[in-house]
Amino acid sequence: MHRQPLRLAVLEAQRILTDAGVASPRVDAECLAAHVLGVPRGRLPMVPLVDPPVVEALRVLVFQRAQRVPLQHLTGTAALGAIDVAVGPGVFIPRPETEALLAWGLATLEGVAEPLVIDLCTGSGAVALAVAHARPDAQVHAVERDPVALSWARRNVEAWASAGDTPVVLYAGDVADRGLLGALEGTAHLVLCNPPYVPVGTPLPPEVALYDPPAAVYAGEDGLAVIPDVVRTGTRLLREGGQLAIEHDDSHAVAVPALLAARRVLTDVAEHVDLAGRPRFATARRTTVSTSPGST
Repeated sequence: MHRQPLRLAVLEAQRILTDAGVASPRVDAECLAAHVLGVPRGRLPMVPLVDPPVVEALRVLVFQRAQRVPLQHLTGTAALGAIDVAVGPGVFIPRPETEALLAWGLATLEGVAEPLVIDLCTGSGAVALAVAHARPDAQVHAVERDPVALSWARRNVEAWASAGDTPVVLYAGDVADRGLLGALEGTAHLVLCNPPYVPVGTPLPPEVALYDPPAAVYAGEDGLAVIPDVVRTGTRLLREGGQLAIEHDDSHAVAVPALLAARRVLTDVAEHVDLAGRPRFATARRTTVSTSPGST
């Protein structure tokens, strides 16, 4: 069997993906090659020659990627922070933009022993599991309303627990439910949320428009159909001094901080940018816990 240079196969994959309009053709070609070989991407230079079946398997995946099937659907996993989670049809694929939200959240927990963290609209469970990985001492809870996404989250949480890692408590629930997580009211050191926030009609890449669940992406004409519920529920769950972070569309740099500022018990409202410098998430801190009507 005549072995072939892996480098040439990757270059050909890169050319095909470039012609198909894939945003990161070289990275995707290397990721697919690493997936076929079962090695980390960084070890590809250690594999100079491959057998023809490897080249053919790579070619099949590259053809699918050229049809704009998401890379994560082809490899079966998506990365966030220092972890990978299983993803596929029916669940939102974590994006690099959320890394900034995660990093901010973890920074707020520095010096806090055994923090209680809640991830609303968890989808695949990626944010919750990334927090649990970074902070094994944390109590992490996660909520998802969509049954298919919840099944993916459950799969990831169970795989995590079976590996002996810090368990994440998963709930079926809707952030619009005013009684959601009632037993945890006023207890959270940190609430994180990456909700649906894209305005309907926004042009999106085929990987998103054709494969991500619409209910996990779009949120009404202005993209703000869900976030007010997140603000209300997140505020209710926070303990005094607890912090809330909500990812949003880059057109929401004014609207989401305004929703947070409208809550009298929230202070230190701030807007943050993602890795590309675009407005991406807003944060606030709870100052007091009051039971008076309308206080939140």
